[in-house]
Amino acid sequence: MKLTDEAMRNKDSIGDQHEADCGEAGATPPIVVGYALTPKKITSFMQPKLENLARSKGITFVAIDQNRPLSDQGPFDVVMHKLRGTEWYQALEDFRQDHPEVTILDPPESIEHLRNRESMLQDVDDMKLSDSCGVVGVPRQLVVTADDSSVFDVVTKAGLNLPLVAKPLVADGSQKFHELSLAYDQNSLCELEPPLVLQEFVNHGGILFKVYVVGEAIKVVRRYSLPNVTKSELSKISGVFRFPRVSCAAASAEDADLDPEVAGEFYMVCTFLDSFLCQ
Repeated sequence: MKLTDEAMRNKDSIGDQHEADCGEAGATPPIVVGYALTPKKITSFMQPKLENLARSKGITFVAIDQNRPLSDQGPFDVVMHKLRGTEWYQALEDFRQDHPEVTILDPPESIEHLRNRESMLQDVDDMKLSDSCGVVGVPRQLVVTADDSSVFDVVTKAGLNLPLVAKPLVADGSQKFHELSLAYDQNSLCELEPPLVLQEFVNHGGILFKVYVVGEAIKVVRRYSLPNVTKSELSKISGVFRFPRVSCAAASAEDADLDPEVAGEFYMVCTFLDSFLCQ
């Protein structure tokens, strides 16, 4: 791997620090993770507790200077980022071409796949989990583009059942794109602003579960979600109700009592995940 003199000095410095931490010469070189994050993410994510734990595991975090060419920095074993933009994506692609041995978390094409709410659930649907254990699926959904003159006509043609959850088509991390809307009646559909994804609302006990999987490790957290909608409420309520930042960390529901049916479904999903990952 071709490195600049400055990058070599950076590597030597990192190695010296790790050797000092280990207290002996010849220790296994650290895994060097270069990170490029927004200032907000650095404040919330790069905590001393994390860095100390990583160091104890032989991992060293190094901040990537966004004012310098990425190719002039390193060497890295992993580049972890949460930045967007054509210029940054191109810099990552150039770096990946020059250093194929470096792991990029995550490649821009993978991020774009998950940012698009039309495609992000397709992988779940393709897994055909309902054939394995219980019923696991995705809500019926419809993409409404800016070219659709009438949301009402599009929904009617697709045969979706009210109420409908409306979500911005592309999630870009901003507060606006974390907002959800719940449309209760057909007349309220004209208040929605394309491009967006419309999904049939499924009652789920007002609680949702976020499942994080890294290798064989599974972490499940509870979050408050949209409340159930009864048939009686649906006949009486009209309009669009907006919900900012549903399921964010501030909406933790770890201590909430679960509806028995929801608790049973949750146990089923966790059991399936455990068996699926062990295959």
